[in-house]
Order: sequence, then structure tokens, then C-alpha cells
Amino acid sequence: MPSKKKSRILIKLSGESLMGKGNYGIEIKTVDLIAKNLKSFLKLNVEICIVIGGGNIFRGLAASAKGMERANADYMGMLATVLNSLALQHALEKLGVNTRVMSAIPIQSVCETYIRRRAIRHMEKKRIVICAAGTGNPYFSTDTAASLRAAELECNCIYKATQVDGIYSKDPKKYKNAEKFKNISYQKFLSKNLRVMDSAAITVARDNNIPIKVFSILQNNSFTKVYNNKLSYSEIS
Repeated sequence: MPSKKKSRILIKLSGESLMGKGNYGIEIKTVDLIAKNLKSFLKLNVEICIVIGGGNIFRGLAASAKGMERANADYMGMLATVLNSLALQHALEKLGVNTRVMSAIPIQSVCETYIRRRAIRHMEKKRIVICAAGTGNPYFSTDTAASLRAAELECNCIYKATQVDGIYSKDPKKYKNAEKFKNISYQKFLSKNLRVMDSAAITVARDNNIPIKVFSILQNNSFTKVYNNKLSYSEIS
């Protein structure tokens, strides 16, 4: 079993990152660009696993707020992540990158069921593993799923790819005086109630000593640039 000294990185992508300039769904051109950037990143001899959100298709929490039973709404959100995962898998395999989608909810006709040891073996064989359907349980966000998967798959770091170039005291798109944090501790992040990731995700990362790097996915080759410290990012550690 590989140790944490190996460069194994979990990338957390929001569902919205697949929308491109649209307001809903999947923009193929954008997914193809993300796949191209991931292929370049893989050439650095890193092992990659990915967790994708489903907010571009369905948000369980939003549906719950409108009266839908929370558990059912969350299951629908998990299925949305499977759709996104299959789209990214297709884009990667078009580029010749061996990829496996592993779902926390068994869907054997479509993808593999998530099994920890099998996921690790895939990565050791230089396959990209996309972990779909969150944790498989309602009431947990895909951010929390990302931290859990990073811990059990022995990842060195979580890369949180967003629409902004790091963590700010408030929305930098709305407030010009927003303060950017280059480095912030887990505890300070929690005490300031920052919204980049939920508290459960931060707590799991803290308890397992996994740093989180937050950066903009809008930059070309952002994963490679963050890895080589050539792109601005914020780190929670």
C-alpha cells in the first residue's frame, strides 16, 4: 500500500465548473478543456482522483428548501454527480487517458461501485479515478465526500477548483475590499465561517492533516501551475 509520501491528489470540481458560460447543464467544450488540463497534470507522475458536484444539474439542498423531502432531494443530487462524472470520463478517454468512474451508489450497468482498495489500485496503474455519488448518504455535501475520499485514499492534498483565485473574507465579485487569505488555518477558517467549503469537510481534512489548496479553474493548466507553485492560490492547513 502506498504511503502519503507519494504524490496522490484529490481534485474537487464543482458541478458549475462544467457549465462553461451556460446557466445549466454540461458544456462539452468546457469539459474537454478540463480533461485536457487533467491529462497534462497526469504527466507530472501524480496519481489523481476526482470528486465532482452536481449543482449544474440538481441541488438537493435547494430542492429541500422548496419542500422536497431532504433525503430524496440529496439522492437526486448524487445521481447528478454520476452524470457529470460520466461526461468527464468520456472527455478523458477521448484523449487516451484511462479513467474509472466509481459510484458510492451501486449502478453496475454504468460504472464501478466504489471500493477503496480497487480505487487505490486503479491510481497505482495511472488511471484517473472519478468518485461519483458523494458519500452515498444524504445530508453530506460533495465537499465532505471529497475530504473523506482524500483521507481514505491516502491523498497528500485536496485541490479545490473554484471560480475565484482563492479564499476571501467576503465575495470578491461583490466587494472590492475583500481580503484574500494566502494561508489560513483550519480553525481560523471555521471560526470565520467562510463558505468555500462546509465545516464538516474542513473538520475531516483537519483531523487527517490534509491541506486544501483553493484556486481558479478558469486558468489554463491550473492544476499543473498550482502543483509547480506558478499560480496564485489559498491554502487551508
